[in-house]
Amino acid sequence: MFLNRLLTLVVIAIPCMAQFAGPAILSRGEAPAEMVDAPISFRPYLDVTTVYTNGLAGLAVTDQGALAATTGYGVEVAGGIAGFHMWRHTRVGLQYRGALRHYSQGTYSDYSDQSLLLGVIHQFSRHATFSLQQSAGMSTLPTGLPGLASTVPFDPSITYRPNTDFFDNRTVFAVTQADFVLQKSARLSFDVGGAGFLNRFRSTALYGVTGASARGDVQYRVGRRTTIGTAYAFNHFSFNRVLSSTDYHTFSGTLASRLSKRLEISAYGGVGRAETKIEQGVPIDPVIAALLGVSHSSQIVHSIIWTPNVNARLSRTFHHGVAYVSGGRTITPGNGLFLTSKTNTVLGGVTYTGVRHSSLTTQVQYMGATSIGNILGNYADVSAGISATREIRSGVSALLAVNATQYQSGSFVNYNHLIFNVSAGLRISTESLPLRVW
Repeated sequence: MFLNRLLTLVVIAIPCMAQFAGPAILSRGEAPAEMVDAPISFRPYLDVTTVYTNGLAGLAVTDQGALAATTGYGVEVAGGIAGFHMWRHTRVGLQYRGALRHYSQGTYSDYSDQSLLLGVIHQFSRHATFSLQQSAGMSTLPTGLPGLASTVPFDPSITYRPNTDFFDNRTVFAVTQADFVLQKSARLSFDVGGAGFLNRFRSTALYGVTGASARGDVQYRVGRRTTIGTAYAFNHFSFNRVLSSTDYHTFSGTLASRLSKRLEISAYGGVGRAETKIEQGVPIDPVIAALLGVSHSSQIVHSIIWTPNVNARLSRTFHHGVAYVSGGRTITPGNGLFLTSKTNTVLGGVTYTGVRHSSLTTQVQYMGATSIGNILGNYADVSAGISATREIRSGVSALLAVNATQYQSGSFVNYNHLIFNVSAGLRISTESLPLRVW
């Protein structure tokens, strides 16, 4: 009898041991599942680089009325820490970077920079898991592309992040998200989550935003590698210094599938309802203006639009990196210059640290938007970046980074503007292999 029971357990266990882990669910903000399997030790680092930038565009105009912009050389000192660790019931991923930069010209662009990504996943029991995702930053130059980070167990690109700012202006933002997942059975799970975010600019000419969201979904695993479900989310954001707000409801179906052990696709698609209110000035009839002595009044403009709400990501993980492409359409709070906008985004990149003592990170993004808030019109940007490190001795690497952004608009000709940034120098870290932190 004992032998029969043992054979039964072996027969049951064999397919379980052979099957792949469940795919990441994009609507919950999860990074590709294979990325968070192996711990990465926490490693501090220090960078010293020279920089060249062609587009130090402060929020000012010249005597001729054109936008003020200068080209300058500078020096940057940056440091931080990155890593990922797993305990029995808890996983923590961290990526922090701080920098000081000084330019020989355009001293208004001298800045101190801070950025933080933090992910915590805690399993209370076999059936209950809590996750916390924190993104925060303080910067003067645009904050860069929101690609996958090798040490953080979530995807920053589907959270709010002011990465398309046109001006070099002090920007502070923070996003906090929390989710509780109940694994009802081996196949069925439920998620309830919420988030809060804010963004503020030093200049009073730009509009900051405060927002909150709530979401929930039901997921059902239909096989070893595929999960389907349905999700609902509510988002509210309002702007400072102007009476304007948007309520955005989305209803979506979800799909996540591991095509192989390291290749997976995750997506959601549905419809969104955006209700926007904004105070706008309107001219007054000349007779009324003569009577009251005013030429303009204000009114609340109220609009409701229905728009597709879709997002998809295809990722391929490697032993030392990940390649990915994603794209979607949704409603965003704009970029400080434009308010509520319908936005299309395509993002792709490769992060790799497997060529002996070198590392390489590349990212490309297209963002096209149509403003439905304060200023009606379209705007877009195309961004690309590449960074590479090469170890020259134990703990010391040479590094090179090039980033460029082309701002585009068919509605506003002066918005068409190209900026790029080049930096080169040294990185000192506690490990012999270079870090993937850009």
